[in-house]
Amino acid sequence: MHAPDWTPAAAGDTLRRLFVYNGGFLTQRRVRRILQLAGYDISLGKPSEGDLVGVWGQSPTSPRGEAVAARTDTPVIRVEDAFLRSIHPGRDGEPPLGLCIDDLGIHFDPERPSRLERILAEHPLDDTALLNRARAGIERVRGNELSKYNAFDVTLPAPEPGYVLVIDQTAGDASVTASRANRHTFQEMLFQAREDHPNARILIKTHPETAAGYRGGHFRPDDCRDGMELYDAPVSPWTLLDGAIAVYTVSSQLGFEAILAGHRPHVFGQPFYAGWGLTDDHTPLYRRQRRLTRAQLFAAAMILYPIWFDPYRDRLCSFEDALTTLEAEVRAYREDGQGWVAAGMRLWKRGPLQKAFGLHKPLIFNSKNPVPAAQKSGRPLMVWAGKTTPDLDTAGAVRVEDGFIRSRGLGAALTPPLSLVLDDQGIYYDPSRPSRLDAIINTTALSDDQRRRAEALVARLTSDAFSKYNLDRSALPNDLPTGRRILVPGQVEDDASIRLGAGDINTNRALLSAVRAANPDAVILYKPHPDVEAGLRIGQVPDAKDIADVVLSGIDAVTAIEAVDEVWTMTSTLGFEALLRGKRVVTIGQPFYASWGLTQDRGMPVAHRIARPDLGTFVHCCLIDYPRYFDPVTGRPCPVEVALDRIKDDTVTTSNAGLRALSKLQGLLASYAHLWR
Repeated sequence: MHAPDWTPAAAGDTLRRLFVYNGGFLTQRRVRRILQLAGYDISLGKPSEGDLVGVWGQSPTSPRGEAVAARTDTPVIRVEDAFLRSIHPGRDGEPPLGLCIDDLGIHFDPERPSRLERILAEHPLDDTALLNRARAGIERVRGNELSKYNAFDVTLPAPEPGYVLVIDQTAGDASVTASRANRHTFQEMLFQAREDHPNARILIKTHPETAAGYRGGHFRPDDCRDGMELYDAPVSPWTLLDGAIAVYTVSSQLGFEAILAGHRPHVFGQPFYAGWGLTDDHTPLYRRQRRLTRAQLFAAAMILYPIWFDPYRDRLCSFEDALTTLEAEVRAYREDGQGWVAAGMRLWKRGPLQKAFGLHKPLIFNSKNPVPAAQKSGRPLMVWAGKTTPDLDTAGAVRVEDGFIRSRGLGAALTPPLSLVLDDQGIYYDPSRPSRLDAIINTTALSDDQRRRAEALVARLTSDAFSKYNLDRSALPNDLPTGRRILVPGQVEDDASIRLGAGDINTNRALLSAVRAANPDAVILYKPHPDVEAGLRIGQVPDAKDIADVVLSGIDAVTAIEAVDEVWTMTSTLGFEALLRGKRVVTIGQPFYASWGLTQDRGMPVAHRIARPDLGTFVHCCLIDYPRYFDPVTGRPCPVEVALDRIKDDTVTTSNAGLRALSKLQGLLASYAHLWR
C-alpha cells in the first residue's frame, strides 16, 4: 500500500471553485467526485478572482470554457482520463479509474508544455523507491495485459509473428489534431513502414472505437497493398506487440505501451512519450532533450502525473491501489464476459452467484439440461464443485466453490460468500487430480512487489484475527492444562474434502483417537466444527471428553489456534490458518496445503505437488491469485484487502430471516443432507 502521490490543488479543507461549461462534469458522478477529492468545487456561472475554469482536454466543448477564461482572466484547468481507465470506453458509460488534471496544458498537446512534460523534463526521477515502484508497475501492467481500455480477448492468438505493426487512430482524435496530423500523415507513416521493411507483412491495427462503430479511422481497405491488412480483431495489445518486429504510430497510447514492451516505436506525431530518447521521432519536438529510461517515463506518466481513485473507500489512492482495482475488474470481465450457464446451484445460492458472476451477463441457471443450454447459447458452463457429473466434466464445466476467506458467518447458516473460486482443472479439496490452485503454486515465483503484498496480507490476517468464517471472538476456559498443547479441529464428516482427501481416518472420533495414540502425554484440545456445533451438519463426537483433555465448545478458530503449539487435522482449513500464525501443522489426510513442504504430512504424498513454496508465495497463490472477491457495498469485484475491510467493519451481507429459518430446518434434518446438497 502506498499513499497517494498527487497533492490536492487546494491547501487545507477549502475547495477551490472550478467553473465548467461541459455537461459531462455535472452528469459523470465519478469525475465530479474525483475533482472534489482533489480540491475542486464544480460550479456554474461566471468565475471571479481566485476561481478556475475547467475544460475537458481539447473536446469540442472546451472553447466555451477557454472563451470565458480569456474574458475573465481566469486560469484554465484541463481534465482528461488517466492512462489506465476502465474496461470499456467512456462512451459505454463506464467511469474512469483516474484523471489527469493539468494546470499548464494537456499531455497530448505539444503546443505548450503540460504538467506531465514538466515532470519528465525537470523532476529528478532518480529516487530508488519510485523507480522500483515503476518497474513493478510495468511488470504488473504487462503481466496482466492491461491497457487504457480492456475489452479485448486475451485468449485470442495474434497473427503469425514477424509483422510490422502500424497503429490507426480515430478520425478527429484530439491527440492527432494536436500533433497537427491528418489522414495524409497516416498514409505517410504507412509508406515509411513499407520502405523500412519491404519484405515484411504490415498489420494496420484498427482502433477499438472504430471496430465498435463509434468513430471512423484514418485507414481504408483500399489503402492496403500486397502484404498489408486492416486488423480489427479484439486481440490483447500486448500480444500484438510481442509479435511485432517494428511499431509505427502517430500519437496512440499503444506507442507508450510499445516502449514498455521493449520496442523503440517510430512516432509521426508529438505525444507525451516522444522526445525522451525512447522513440524514433519523425517530427521531433526540440525542447525535449532529456534522455530517460522506461522506468522514469512510467513513473512520471502513471505514478506522479495522474490522480487515482479508490471506488471502494471513496478516496484518492496510489497508483498501485488503482491498479489492484483494475486487476479485479478486468479479471471478472475476462472470466464472466461471455456469461455462464450454471448447474448444480442450490436455490439460496443463486442470488449471491448472480451478483458475483452475472455483472456483465446474467447467469442462466439450468440443472436439467445444462450442456445443451451451454451449446445453444455459446456460453461456458459452471457447476458447484460438489454437484458435478461425468457429463459436465466431459463438457469442460468449471467448478465453483467457496474461497478460504468466505464470510462473516457460517455457510451452513446460508450466509452469502465474499469469495469464490473458479477452477477449470479440478478443485482444491480433491487431491486425486491437479487443480487450478496446484497449477498456480507449481508455477509461481513472486516479484518483490507481490511478496510485499503477501507479507502485508499475512500481517493483517493475523493482527486482526481473520479466519474463514470470522465468527465473534470468544474467551478460552480459565483452567486450560499446561504442557504441549495440540489442537484437533473437528470437521463436517460428509464434507467433500473428507470424502476425497481424508484417507482411512475420516471421522472426527477416529482423528481424535489417532492423535491421542500418537501423543499420549500431550494436552489435546478438541474444537468441534461450528456447523456441527450449531446442529447444521453431521460430525458429532459424543465421547470427545473421554479422549481429549478439553473440548473447546463455542470457541472461534483464531482463539483456539493462538492457545496451542501445533494443529493435527484431516483436511480442515483451520490447518491453513494455523500455518499463517506460525504453528506446526500435522496433516493426516491430503488437504490443499499438504505436500508443499509447509506441513508435517502423515497422509499419502500428493505426487503432482512438486513446488516447495515459502509461506509468502503460498499465501499469494491461495488468497490473491486463486479466489475472486466481491464487495457487498459497491456490488463490484474487489481485491482481498477490501473484503477484509468489509468483514472488519461488519458491512458484509448476512443471510436474511428466511434463509436463517431454512438453515435451521436443514439442521434438524442434517442426517438427510444428501437429499439437498
